[in-house]
Amino acid sequence: MKLLAVALSLLLPPVISSAQNNADTVAKRPMAMQLNVGTQGIGLAFNYEVINHLSFRAGINAIPLKANDVFKISGVNSTSNVSANFYNIHFLADYTPFENQEWFRLVGGLAYFLKAEGNARIIPSDDYKYGDLTLTEEQIGYVDLTVDWKGLAPYIGIGLLRNFPKNKFNVNLDFGTYYLTKPDADIVGTGILSGNSSQSEQLRDNIKNYRWLPILQVNFNYKF
Repeated sequence: MKLLAVALSLLLPPVISSAQNNADTVAKRPMAMQLNVGTQGIGLAFNYEVINHLSFRAGINAIPLKANDVFKISGVNSTSNVSANFYNIHFLADYTPFENQEWFRLVGGLAYFLKAEGNARIIPSDDYKYGDLTLTEEQIGYVDLTVDWKGLAPYIGIGLLRNFPKNKFNVNLDFGTYYLTKPDADIVGTGILSGNSSQSEQLRDNIKNYRWLPILQVNFNYKF
């Protein structure tokens, strides 16, 4: 029994020390909250380093935009209302490929766009005369064009400047692109413009390759 006690006294300190070191290593892995602003709107993300040179980000971004009279149709007096609503949750991996070069990262991952819709409504603003008949704006109607990219989208890009702050705060950059799902599109007309609805299929064909969403993003990071 004495021999066993001596053996345990010799073995336990290194085991305990090793466990403490492992716990300290895990505890020292950097974590940060991120506020970002860019072409995918404004968002929040949580960033955690899982091993040296590799960290994961999980976040959400949103673009709720509306604008009036963005464009005009030649020869027609009209008003236009344009909106863009993009909301996504994303999971990204940041990899620093070069030793002692923390300013450069490779970034890849996946997003799910809960909503990814653009809409334009064109409203003629004058009465329309057809022979002796005068049609009001209400009788003329309006045309709605809607494009929808809702769904999964892979992401690839690069990051510049340090991923995690040395102290508490820093700023870094992301450049990349999402590859969106094949867009669905519809044209809906009212009044005498209702015949434009038949052009939906042509619109889908015209925009079928509009699937790249470029990302330029500034990230403000706070390390725990």
